[in-house]
Amino acid sequence: MLELLKNDTKRITHIPYETRHRIRQSAYFRMIHGSDLVCRQSTRMDRRCFAILCHLLRTIAGLTSTKVVDVEEMVAMFLHILAHDVKNRVIQREFMRSSETISRHFNMVLLAVIRLHEELLKKPQPVPNECTDQRWRWFENCLGALDGTYIKVNVPASDRARYRTRKGEVATNVLGVCDTKGDFVYVLAGLRRISCGLTHPP
Repeated sequence: MLELLKNDTKRITHIPYETRHRIRQSAYFRMIHGSDLVCRQSTRMDRRCFAILCHLLRTIAGLTSTKVVDVEEMVAMFLHILAHDVKNRVIQREFMRSSETISRHFNMVLLAVIRLHEELLKKPQPVPNECTDQRWRWFENCLGALDGTYIKVNVPASDRARYRTRKGEVATNVLGVCDTKGDFVYVLAGLRRISCGLTHPP
């Protein structure tokens, strides 16, 4: 029996590197360059945004391709992990890469994104002392005004009890902070209770 198993393993054919590389490139190309719909499903951004992010990471953050993985594939792996909250082994299967390669390149992109914080995150300006807008004169030196609200959500039936409000709706708490122009500068979603006067649990 053991001899039979040994002989059986010899029949397993090894896929040449060139073939694996071609399959990998084809799968990656379909995921990112196939259509905006597929790209959005995989990375949560369309092809144009994906290309802009890769350009920023290359030119400003200094992210460069390695011998085995180019910048676009690194960013695609990084965004796919964040978008779908998947484990390393899932990415191994989808991108046909080793766990070490995925982990190393994920960290490279993460550090590059952190270096981009000056470009991506703008510091809000506080409300000036001499503000003439009647709505904002009480917010002197504040970064903005905050408020919370419920937003209806569609969740699996097993999770509905956690999201049920006092009025019986399925919703989640969202805290938003706006600047003087009405632009959101901060959003926090998913809290059970937020600091907008809600004192009773949902």
